[in-house]
Amino acid sequence: MPACERTLGNDVRPLRVRALRSAMLGAAGAGLVRSLRAGTQVWLWGSRGRSLTLPHAARGLHAGDWRPSAGRGPLGRRPSLPAAAIVNSAPRPLQPYLRLMRLDKPIGTWLLYLPCTWSIGLAAEPGCFPDWYMLSLFGTGAVLMRGAGCTINDMWDQDYDKKVTRTASRPIAAGDISTFQSFVFLGGQLTLALGVLLCLNYYSIALGAASLLLVITYPLMKRITYWPQLALGLTFNWGALLGWSAVKGSCDPSVCLPLYFSGIMWTLIYDTIYAHQDKRDDALIGLKSTALLFREDTKQWLSGFTVAMLGALSLVGVNIGQTVPYYTALAAVGAHLAHQIYTLDIHRPEDCWDKFTSNRTIGLIIFLGIVLGNLWKEKETDKTKKNIDNRIEN
Repeated sequence: MPACERTLGNDVRPLRVRALRSAMLGAAGAGLVRSLRAGTQVWLWGSRGRSLTLPHAARGLHAGDWRPSAGRGPLGRRPSLPAAAIVNSAPRPLQPYLRLMRLDKPIGTWLLYLPCTWSIGLAAEPGCFPDWYMLSLFGTGAVLMRGAGCTINDMWDQDYDKKVTRTASRPIAAGDISTFQSFVFLGGQLTLALGVLLCLNYYSIALGAASLLLVITYPLMKRITYWPQLALGLTFNWGALLGWSAVKGSCDPSVCLPLYFSGIMWTLIYDTIYAHQDKRDDALIGLKSTALLFREDTKQWLSGFTVAMLGALSLVGVNIGQTVPYYTALAAVGAHLAHQIYTLDIHRPEDCWDKFTSNRTIGLIIFLGIVLGNLWKEKETDKTKKNIDNRIEN
């Protein structure tokens, strides 16, 4: 009797043995199918979400260093899922234009919009919420102007983008949109943005129009200076001036200037972190950044920018009579930035991206502190009025 029949018992027939073998092979086959299916799903997720790619030897990495790409291109980042889903569900001819204005990566729009919300919130009357109409108007303007800025940037940089794997998939560099088409699209975005601007008072219209020079020239700064992040700060935080003037009719230097300065310091923090993702490629193609300037001293510089940012925001609070919730928010922001800088690994692009995107939380904390601090003023005002009334009665 065969050994397998003796093991199973004397009453086991060869037919049952064959059945058992078939069952075992079937189970193994099913397991193999499940493994292949799971592997396929993981590969598909990687291609849609984090773009698993082999880095080029030009970046100094070996072929075996297979890891998620950390580039600026649409496939090199983990886009916000709802935003990416909206772009992917749009008609196919429209998708390159939506990617050109970075609608699939809304973090830049948030960073442009948040200083506007700070200014609008600070301009609200004591005890009142910010002007919701202004918040929505500036939100629309932020989407349009960020899209216009990205379009201008990609038009200037298309020759550079073609040389870098991470940016070669951008719509203009990839040939999905021609230069002429992008120019027409830029005109459409600026026309819509002008429509938003014309909803404001005359002072704000002139102030907003003045920012266009910064929007156009910023992309050129990385060719001529190691401080393009400063130019971006001047551009991205213009809303700190514009939001106040849109509500009040003009700028109050004691509030608007330190608020604008704090935003510039904030931009130097997050965009220096962002630039560390691209320092190898920037060095190869001859572009400049604060990441290449600061190198291993980056954390010391970021710490200095943090102190300057918090100092300027504190000055804003003093000049406008802010209250406890506002300063509590500043303390939370300080703790957040301290943790962000302490744990930052400038040599890991993925960590730089995570730290960069976490700055949206910082902007929202400041806005929340401004709103709650403003509402707290009503309580203090009511208490002061009661004390005055009691003194008069006595």
